[in-house]
Amino acid sequence: MSTTVSMPQLGETVTEGTVLRWMKQVGEPIAADEPLVEISTDKVDTEIPSPVAGVVTSILVAEGETIGVGTAMVVIDGESGAPAEPTGGAPVQEPAVEPSPVEEAPRAADRAAVPPPRAAAPPPEPRPPSRAGRRPGPGQFLSPVVRRLAREHGIDPAAIEGTGRDGRVTRNDVLAYIDRMQPAVAPEPAQPAPEPPSPEVRAVETRPAAPEGEETRKLSRLRMRIATNMVKSLQTAAHVWTSVEVDYEGVERVRQAHRQSFKEGEGFSLTYLPFIARATIDALREFPIVNSSFDLEGKKAVFHPDVNLGIAIDLNQQGLIVATVRNADDFTMRALARKIRDVAIRAREGRFKPDDVTGSTFTITNPGPYGSFMSAPVINVPNVAILSTDTVAKRPKVITTSDGQDAIAIRHIGYLGLSWDHRAFDGSTAVLFLRRIKDNLETWDWEQQLT
Repeated sequence: MSTTVSMPQLGETVTEGTVLRWMKQVGEPIAADEPLVEISTDKVDTEIPSPVAGVVTSILVAEGETIGVGTAMVVIDGESGAPAEPTGGAPVQEPAVEPSPVEEAPRAADRAAVPPPRAAAPPPEPRPPSRAGRRPGPGQFLSPVVRRLAREHGIDPAAIEGTGRDGRVTRNDVLAYIDRMQPAVAPEPAQPAPEPPSPEVRAVETRPAAPEGEETRKLSRLRMRIATNMVKSLQTAAHVWTSVEVDYEGVERVRQAHRQSFKEGEGFSLTYLPFIARATIDALREFPIVNSSFDLEGKKAVFHPDVNLGIAIDLNQQGLIVATVRNADDFTMRALARKIRDVAIRAREGRFKPDDVTGSTFTITNPGPYGSFMSAPVINVPNVAILSTDTVAKRPKVITTSDGQDAIAIRHIGYLGLSWDHRAFDGSTAVLFLRRIKDNLETWDWEQQLT
């Protein structure tokens, strides 16, 4: 019995993925749960295991091709112990050729599932001619990338000749069509050919060589995804930045008092981040609009009953991802510290799954340990806000003593910066939300929170 494996749903908000690498080729046996294909989404790269044991009989999607969720990718014969042979003139699938990393790989027009043999088969007939070049019909599948490109440039996909499998329009087809739409540049009038310059002039006009040591490197997939997501965020959200000063003196005293015992009990240091995260979760309950997001059309606000806290994690300066602590409002501060450390370790070791980096409702980024003073981060859409926690340092501060007198004291001072989407709420909400976090950090009984 043959099984067709389709593109799975890799996370709540993932609608498409790109085939990076087939780990099995046509004719190769595969065991159940053995890695079959590596898929890249806008969130993460992940390996997809085979749901059945058998032999790969047909690969329907080429490496480098972007497909939507539910698209058929590969056919596996679960009965035959050897590669399937062609029957009825159907061609044997050739192994996919790895495409150029820059251009999208074209779909093979003749990739089709090969049924398992039941009897001796006649010799294969010649390969049928490619059907590329057909115009897409009304019901033909168009990938999200193709639909988005066509929509952004006001193009009817039916006007484009597809070169993909079954005449499907690919991303390269749309880009080529856009290039042809550009107005041609009128040629400049012919000028008499100038006399060749003298050797002395040619020496001066020679383009200097590139500086020694200059190097050009291709961007990683993660870096390219970050670039795409950041540009999308800036083009979508109405970014505004607001900040407050926080006196961490009370937090610092509790942190120092429990520093040694916490590390002995938990195996890691007690930082400022769990304190800030716990204070922020309380503020999100008070101001649920900050824990909301926009729907896909940007016309409705979606209010989330739980706080799925996103934590921005630096991957050793090779990129940045947001890992999600789900139902963070259910945890004590000590448990929250464990969860944050766990997602950070798994992210840096590459052990996270798609659901670990999707579904956040609010994000915290923590550049403070690197020495930042004030930061204005880019919003992690579809979130409507992101909080930046900057360096806590000893600074002079005017305080009021117990007898009502003003005095200058040395305190642990830091700043919290909130980038927020003005489409979702206004400045008064942003300031009140930050003030709630500030008041929590400065006035809560943190000794009780640690127990």
